[in-house]
Amino acid sequence: MEFEKLKQIITNEVSHVDADKITPEAKFVDDLEMDSLDVVQVVMAIESEFGIEVPDDAAEHLITVQDAVDAIKKAVAAN
Repeated sequence: MEFEKLKQIITNEVSHVDADKITPEAKFVDDLEMDSLDVVQVVMAIESEFGIEVPDDAAEHLITVQDAVDAIKKAVAAN
């Protein structure tokens, strides 16, 4: 469920990302060709969508889509 929502967030926030390339193993920068601003936009949208806060130190370690899914699950569980 988190993956599908995240995929939708990514495609909504970053128009140049091909939805077919968004897999759990996909790296934001290398595979999805996102820059740091794109990643920040996605993190802010995640926080808004899920009603959570992703700490800056955790956001810095979001390399793959699965990393973001794991961070979402952890933050939701903590709420």
